[in-house]
Amino acid sequence: MNRPIAVVGGGAWGTALANAAAGAGHGVTLWLRDAESAARLEATRENARYLPGVPLHAGIRATARAEALGEAGIVLMVTPAQTLRPVLAELDGALDAGAAIVLCAKGIERGTDAFMSAVAAEIRGADAPIAVLSGPSFAADVARGLPTAVTLAAADAALAARLAAALSGPALRVYHTDDVRGVEIGGAGKNVLAIASGIVAGRGLGDSARAALIARAFAELMRFARAYGGRPETLMGLSGLGDLVLTASSPQSRNFAFGQRLGAGASPEAAAGGKLAEGAFTAAALLDLARARHVEMPVAQAVASIVAGTASVDAVVAALLARPLKGEAE
Repeated sequence: MNRPIAVVGGGAWGTALANAAAGAGHGVTLWLRDAESAARLEATRENARYLPGVPLHAGIRATARAEALGEAGIVLMVTPAQTLRPVLAELDGALDAGAAIVLCAKGIERGTDAFMSAVAAEIRGADAPIAVLSGPSFAADVARGLPTAVTLAAADAALAARLAAALSGPALRVYHTDDVRGVEIGGAGKNVLAIASGIVAGRGLGDSARAALIARAFAELMRFARAYGGRPETLMGLSGLGDLVLTASSPQSRNFAFGQRLGAGASPEAAAGGKLAEGAFTAAALLDLARARHVEMPVAQAVASIVAGTASVDAVVAALLARPLKGEAE
């Protein structure tokens, strides 16, 4: 009998991936930190807070017991990027030593400027099987079984192929690659750039301006990826361009919606509205890494300045428009 899959995190994305894994024929253990929330989800079979109206698949068992994760051969870590370290450290002793860890958060750790795979390797060990899942995907679409394609990356190409096959199902198509860094950069960077797109929309600067910004933002993301060893073809794929197109154009994206509210005049605190916009946390770390490799990222810099409250939207727009003209490939 195949070993079950564990999903750590009972938010919208965690619940959606649990539904997808169960729909692919796996037994799934969905771990939530709060015992009361886990018991309610197990009893009602609906995550009313995050995915109202979407039934929990019959193959999912919700629990707050860490020891229930020990049977899993694959563990999907679906917690926010900034909480990956403490949550994985807390659960590490309960996980099978050989379990493959699939990182589903898109971000860079504040304070250390570490990519998620590096954080996981610190906790699990440098030789542990670690993978990254990213791509254009809204939780509601995946949870409802709508067609979606994403990318899974692991340094071991055979592991990546095996995990992609295990997680693919009737509507979720998982491609695979060994370009871990490229996939991580696409996922983390696009959140910051989606905020910029939202700001343009919220400020009413027009579709032409937003299209231009997305194109120039993607160019700087490509420069950043090259500087850190990511492959251009990875950034042109699902986890880069595909994810940026989705999150930079839809209010369903928390990052786009956050930027849209900033553009309309809300403060960063009010724009957040109590919801997580991962790009707001990632912007400063992305810039730290860019400076370390002398990569110019004016759009990311603009977002970081607005989020930090050190510059207004109008001042940032004026600064971007005043930049020297240059060849498009530069």
